[in-house]
Order: sequence, then structure tokens, then C-alpha cells
Amino acid sequence: MKHLSRPALLASLLAAALSLPALAGEAATVQPIPAGVTTVTLAQQAPIHWVSVEQIAKSLDGLPPMAVGFDIDDTLLFSSPGFYRGKQEFSPNDESYLKNPAFWEKMNNGWDAFSMPKEVGKALIAMHLKRGDHIYFVTGRSATKTETVSQTLQQTMSIPADQLNPVIFAGDQPGQNTKVQWLKEKQMKVFYGDADGDIKAAQEIGIRGIRLLRAANSSYRPLPLAGALGEEVIINSQF
Repeated sequence: MKHLSRPALLASLLAAALSLPALAGEAATVQPIPAGVTTVTLAQQAPIHWVSVEQIAKSLDGLPPMAVGFDIDDTLLFSSPGFYRGKQEFSPNDESYLKNPAFWEKMNNGWDAFSMPKEVGKALIAMHLKRGDHIYFVTGRSATKTETVSQTLQQTMSIPADQLNPVIFAGDQPGQNTKVQWLKEKQMKVFYGDADGDIKAAQEIGIRGIRLLRAANSSYRPLPLAGALGEEVIINSQF
């Protein structure tokens, strides 16, 4: 074993002492282990009115065929891919692409090929078709001279051609809920949507508004507070 001289030994001890604060600082930044959860926290749910598609169908038993309406984006279709592409192409730094007619031409005429149909939407459409209800689609998208959205919904939602009503493009006007007039005109009794505006439109004319959950990875932010307006919310409706 090699013995250190007194000066070398003192130098080694001094270096070790100087390194202690750095080591202590590193230890202080170590994140604590997550506290975990209990069965109580896992079981906690918001006190809102949850319903299933089956319960909705049951509540309509015995009622004659009626007019019902659906929002499209984040209600029947997960259409964020098209909206994300539009933002990147037309206004990557802001939301002005939503006011750009060039974006809507693309979105309404082909970009829904990248939209994914929501399973809950398929189940709801099938239930209402079985009842013989008249189904309408009311969207806040801007209207274009041509559109393939109706065809996309017919194909993805398995709607017979003779029961397909073309999409109603209500558009978006500041300070105005543009869907209200269409719910009135078509004499709808139930309207489904993911946004607060959808539920408020139904409530404004005294019909049943039912919320579908917006997917957590939707490009439409912020996510709404489902159930905050006292409406029914469909379980597992984020997909």
C-alpha cells in the first residue's frame, strides 16, 4: 500500500470536503417517490349525470320517431388530424386558420379521410336508425361550395342513403349560437355534442342535450367541463 505524504493527504481531504456541498445539492434535488393512491381516491367520481347508450335507448322506449341532431367534430368524428394539419399549413402561430376559407375547402372536401369515427357515435346512430328517427348533423364548420363530410358520415356511420340528411353548416358568429335556429327549424327533441355551445343550444330551446366526452388528445382546447351544465354525459364516450 502506497502511503501519502502529509501535504498530499491534506490536499485529498480538502478536495473531499469541497465536494460535499455539491453532493448535498444533488441529493436535495432528488424527487420523492409518488405517494400512490387508495381505493377511496380511485373510486372518487364527479357528481354528474352519467348515462349509457343503452339507458338512453331505454328512456326513448314507447316514444314515436323523432328528429335528433348531432354535432360532428369530437362528437361523431375525431377530426383533430385535419385541424392540426390546417393549423400547420395556414397559421402555425395562431388560430386564424379557422377563419381562412382555403382551410375549410380542404377540411370539408377530403381531409376527413384522416378523421376517425368514434365508436360511441356509431352506437348512437345505429340506435336512432333502429328507432326510425330522423337524424340531422349540425356543425360549426364554415360552409363551402362543395363538401364530402355528408358522404364520410354516411360511410363511417353506416347510414342508408335514403336516410341521410346532408350536413348543416351553421358556421361560427361571435356572440351567437348559430346552432339554435337549426335545432328549432328541424324540430329536434335530442341534440348530442361535446362542446358547451352544443348543450346550451339544446337547453335554450328546451330540448334534451346530451354530452359526449371530447378526447384528451383533441386539438380543440381547452377541454370542456362535462356535466357542468347539468346535462347527461355518456360514459366511455371519449372514443
